[in-house]
Amino acid sequence: MGGKISKKNPFVIYNIFPRLLGKMSIWGSHMQRAKDMGFTWIYINPLSYPGFSGSLYSVKDYYKVNPLFLDDSSKSEDDQLKDMIKEAHSMGLNVMFDFVINHTAIDSVLTESHPDWYLRGPRGGIKRPEVWEGDKLVATWGDLGEIDNKNSVDRDNLWQYWKDLLDYYLSLGVDGFRCDAAYQVLPELWTKLISHCKKKSKKIMFFAETLGCEIELVVALAEAGFDFTFNSSKWWDFREEWCLSQYRENAPLAPSIAFAESHDTLRLAKELDNNEAAIKMRYLFSVIYSTSVMMPIGFEYGFRRKPDVVNTSPDNWEDINIDLSSFIAKANQLKYRYQVFNEDNDITLVNLNNENVFAMIKTSRDCKEKVLIIINKSLGVHRHINIKLSEILASDLSIIQDLSIEYAMDSIPTVLDYSLRPAQVMIFYVKN
Repeated sequence: MGGKISKKNPFVIYNIFPRLLGKMSIWGSHMQRAKDMGFTWIYINPLSYPGFSGSLYSVKDYYKVNPLFLDDSSKSEDDQLKDMIKEAHSMGLNVMFDFVINHTAIDSVLTESHPDWYLRGPRGGIKRPEVWEGDKLVATWGDLGEIDNKNSVDRDNLWQYWKDLLDYYLSLGVDGFRCDAAYQVLPELWTKLISHCKKKSKKIMFFAETLGCEIELVVALAEAGFDFTFNSSKWWDFREEWCLSQYRENAPLAPSIAFAESHDTLRLAKELDNNEAAIKMRYLFSVIYSTSVMMPIGFEYGFRRKPDVVNTSPDNWEDINIDLSSFIAKANQLKYRYQVFNEDNDITLVNLNNENVFAMIKTSRDCKEKVLIIINKSLGVHRHINIKLSEILASDLSIIQDLSIEYAMDSIPTVLDYSLRPAQVMIFYVKN
């Protein structure tokens, strides 16, 4: 738990949403763009053959590939998967697959061959996953069947099936797994699966989707052997205490992944009405806040249409709205240059006597690096600060560096009397 991630090998993750691109054989230019922006991992939503709904997350057959992602060549499905992974590896990119084992498609091949692997509803049929808000049922996923990983009468064979599936993915060259709804799967099972893979290669990484779950479940997943969890900083308003509280509880357990946008959320360009400064601020914060950052394809061009696991197609590729690729590359470089941005470490809030300005100090675990991060929370208004950086950072003025991606100062004044632009982020760094 809480393993060290080095700036020599930062975890900067680019999410390829396969429905938006289509055939794997044409993904090369997109992977190269990710590499050029400084990403080190490609995370791919499920490529498996889907059930009747067509949803990426409704898997009918784990060992067959969704035909949307195959070309018309004579190569086998496995060879096409291997070619895509080899192409990513040739660019120095690691490949992360989505691993979905808490449910399958309701018309999965497993519902007939292994009906005892599924939970049963009150009428005896296969149970569909449900979403509850308190005592109110708000959604039922009719295209899915819920796996009984905990109490299946054939649990040993079920668990072995998941091990064999992981072995299959590893044989293709996969480097890691984002485990969908990891908190809904028995930690004991994760322990066995992760241990099984790590015995084959300690380099295989496991990433637990933990959004919205209680800290006790995050602890259990970290103890089960997960290398990373996800944090919820996307929804932080820089005022409420919950985000830092969760960060501090999670930090000793496992490094976390931040994101400004994901395939499950609204596009940030849409949400923020094309406010470029605000979009940049949210991405930069996700880079500097925690150990890892993840970004979905299209964010770099300010795409506005939310990806859809059922309906998105290559026809939904958008024209460039806002080209953020250069800014993203510069932001990502912070992780290559400074260890303090590759850790979930100590964070201390700083009061700058302006309620519309957020400030915090991040200190590296070895206490050799320290950064003061200042953010104008106002998205349309300038905000004034008057501070002495040497006092706040407890450092000589001569060793303070301005790492700000935009509007960096050539020299650090004794008194920083400054009008922050809307959504501006300032980063001041000290190395002892």
